[in-house]
Amino acid sequence: MKKGLIKYLLGAVVILIVFAVVAKKKGWIGKPLTTPVYVEKPEYRTITEAITANGKIQPEVEVKISSEVSGEIIELPVKEGNWVEKGTLLCRIKPDTYISLKERAIAAVNSANARLIQAKAQLAQSELSFNRSKQLYEQKAISESEFETARTNYEVAQAELKAANYSVESAQASLREAEENLRKTTIYAPISGTVSKLNVELGERVVGTIQMAGTEIMRIANLNRMEARVNVNENDIVKVKIADTALIEVDAYLGRKFKGIVTQIANTANVQGITTDQVTNFEVRIFILEKSYKDLLTNSQTSPFRPGMSTTVEILTNTKENVLTIPILAVTTRIDTVKKTGEWEKVENNTQPVESKPTKVEKPKEIVFITKGDTARIVEVKTGIQDNQYIEIIEGLKGDEEVITAPYSAISRKLKDKSLIRKVKNKDELFKTE
Repeated sequence: MKKGLIKYLLGAVVILIVFAVVAKKKGWIGKPLTTPVYVEKPEYRTITEAITANGKIQPEVEVKISSEVSGEIIELPVKEGNWVEKGTLLCRIKPDTYISLKERAIAAVNSANARLIQAKAQLAQSELSFNRSKQLYEQKAISESEFETARTNYEVAQAELKAANYSVESAQASLREAEENLRKTTIYAPISGTVSKLNVELGERVVGTIQMAGTEIMRIANLNRMEARVNVNENDIVKVKIADTALIEVDAYLGRKFKGIVTQIANTANVQGITTDQVTNFEVRIFILEKSYKDLLTNSQTSPFRPGMSTTVEILTNTKENVLTIPILAVTTRIDTVKKTGEWEKVENNTQPVESKPTKVEKPKEIVFITKGDTARIVEVKTGIQDNQYIEIIEGLKGDEEVITAPYSAISRKLKDKSLIRKVKNKDELFKTE
């Protein structure tokens, strides 16, 4: 009897607890459990989509200067930071070896010319001998073997003349090469600009580019025309177009944004990392407009930017005016599980086809929560472009709804369709309640 009574009492207690929990949620007893939320109405705004990328500041034009010949630097009249005009002497390589090679080539040309004169004389002599032998042979005054010998000597003399001509051409080509190498010992500026980087000192030896990569002596850049070179992710590169406007932030000038224009988009990707963590980016070059930093120019009119400065760029890819928008944090996703009927399958030894079992497919959908009385209701929406704060609503809202925009923790996880809510007038109240 006692054991049976205890079981009944325990069952009654469980039922009372369940009823109390349900009654609390329904609001039958005490205050109902509600979620405090902040609401806003959709507004029509001008919205601009932007892509953020990081990179470095570099000159628009920068020329790497290397020597085509090897040797010791005997003259280096420029220093890093100097402005040089096109045609200015930059560097001189010790020319002694190349002077000797030129003199040797001149001697070879003279020798080849002498051999050519000798070959011409031998040809003239062989021609006269051949003509005499031909007349004597026709008169049957000499044997056939003597005539053939004279003819062979004439043909050999002709071949030797051709060889002498080729020798002269080869010697002249070697002379031109020696003169060109001697000329390359003196390096002049190919463009006007600033010596942005100097890699060598007077007296150092450099390796020429004729045999290998060669030694980079210096770089000349036009520092009055600078650009930002940034890496854009492969998912965003399709949105970037030539002549797009960009806002450029340089770490050296905090709190300031400079304007630029996209001038070049790479066609080949730059892949970094191993297979599992590969990052695929494309280089985008953005010319910095002078009018955006004109107040920073000094009397020398040199750009305030230096090669290698770090930069963050916002490329403005699309702008829409007067579109319906809501805060980005108001939009979340939910998984919509739908049943997908499989294809018909033929079962062996059965004339009737049998449909395969339906499979579940999870499709994420974008939603927002609007208020209806003291409850939240789910509305599926279709979104468009977005900026840092707002997102375009293409379908789903009319504009007169009250959309729940905070807190994001409730929007993304807690709220469900018909959840009880309590509106607050100030967002700060949400943090107090938490």
